[in-house]
Amino acid sequence: MNWIIRSTEILKFHTNLKETLQPIWNDLTDYDWILTDFEYMPNGNKIPIDYQHDYFLLNHEQFETLYQSQIQIIWGIISAIPKNTNLDLRLISTLSAEDEKVWKSNEYLIPESFLEIIAFDSGYTILKFKDENLSNQFKEYFKEQAIDLQKFTDKYNNQK
Repeated sequence: MNWIIRSTEILKFHTNLKETLQPIWNDLTDYDWILTDFEYMPNGNKIPIDYQHDYFLLNHEQFETLYQSQIQIIWGIISAIPKNTNLDLRLISTLSAEDEKVWKSNEYLIPESFLEIIAFDSGYTILKFKDENLSNQFKEYFKEQAIDLQKFTDKYNNQK
C-alpha cells in the first residue's frame, strides 16, 4: 500500500497535488492536512502556505485551495490526518523528506497519518496509505506508473 511515482505520463510535473490525488480526492474530505519541510514553486495563485513558517496545519478547505493551485512541490511531507488530532507540532517542524523512513514501506514520519505523501527533489512522489481501498484506487489509476515502494527500494539496494 506504498507507492512511488518516478516518471509518469499522467503528471505534468512532480509533485502536482491535483493530478496525484485526483483518483482519491473525493475520499479525503474528512481530514486535516499537515505540511512540513516544504519547498515549492509558486505560480502566482493565493495559497495558504508561505516560506515564513516551518509547518502548516490546514483544514480541508485550505488544503483544497492548495490542491487547486497547480503549484509544483519540490520537497515536502504532506499528511492527511483525522480532524482534531493532537500532534506534537515541535516534532512536526523538525521532520525531513530526506529521513531514511521515507523509503521504508509502512513507516510514517507522522504516525497519525492516514495518507502520507513525500515530494522528493522534484523527481519522486511517494505515497503511503493506511487504507487499502484508497491504495487500490490510486494504483488502478496510475497502473504501472505506480511502483511498489518496497520493490523499488529493494532493486535500488541490490544495485549498490
